[in-house]
Formats: sequence, C-alpha cells, structure tokens
Amino acid sequence: MEIKSETGLTTKTYQDALMIRRTVFVTEQKVDLAIEIDENDPIAINYVGYLAQVPATTARIVPAKNNGWHVQRVATLKEFRHHHYGSALLNAIATDAQAQNIAYLILDAQITAIPFYQQLGYHLTERSEFLDAGIRHREMILTLHQKGQA
Repeated sequence: MEIKSETGLTTKTYQDALMIRRTVFVTEQKVDLAIEIDENDPIAINYVGYLAQVPATTARIVPAKNNGWHVQRVATLKEFRHHHYGSALLNAIATDAQAQNIAYLILDAQITAIPFYQQLGYHLTERSEFLDAGIRHREMILTLHQKGQA
C-alpha cells in the first residue's frame, strides 16, 4: 500500500479522502454531509492509503493541545476492510508523529471500532461516552515515545 499525505482542499489526496469519507460516513452511516465537511478540512493533513493507485483508506490529522495530533475521519472502503490497511495507515501516522516529536495521538472512536484501536495500542480516556453525528463514541489516546527516550 502506498500512503500519501497532503494539506489543502485542492489536492488529489484531499479529493480521494473526501470520496472515501462520503462513501463510508455519508452513504453507509447516514451522516449529514453538512457536518461531515467542516472547518478542519482546510487545515487538516489528509492521509490516504492507495492500492494500485486506488484510494482504499483515509484519516486526517489536526493539531491537538499540548503537542498532540487529533486523528479524525478514519475510514476504509467496504471492499478493502479486514485486510489491515486501516492499521497500516494509522501506524504510518504514528511513525510520522514520532518523527515530528508529537507527544500523543487522540481520536474519537465509534463504539464498534474500539477493539480495532485497542489492537493498535490506543486506550480509552476518562471521558464519558458521547454522540457525534448521532453515533456513539469514546475518546481514545495513544501516548508516543519522544525522541531520545526509551
């Protein structure tokens, strides 16, 4: 899988990410497009995993407080699920974050996806369950080792 990341609304990576997000969140999960595209789109780093140049999986990153990254809009097209492409994408994001000395990754996991994130080392925070776009979520965090630390 080839992974590309770019910022900006006019990039091919953003357009491919948006296609995946529309398919998964708007079509499959019935999220209103008006809330799927938001104020973070222009500033987010969009990651897309490609298989033979076909977009398969995506996530975006926005800054979080205290030197963190907030991972958002994690989605894989149905035909590419259960092949570990989403895991590979999130591991690449973690690698990039560590290279930039980011302290942690945080995300809002749909309840059904919690085991997926736990396999990648994420842990539930103390924040209570909440609804986002009418879907039950929990906040999860992955603490990253800083450069120069064991």
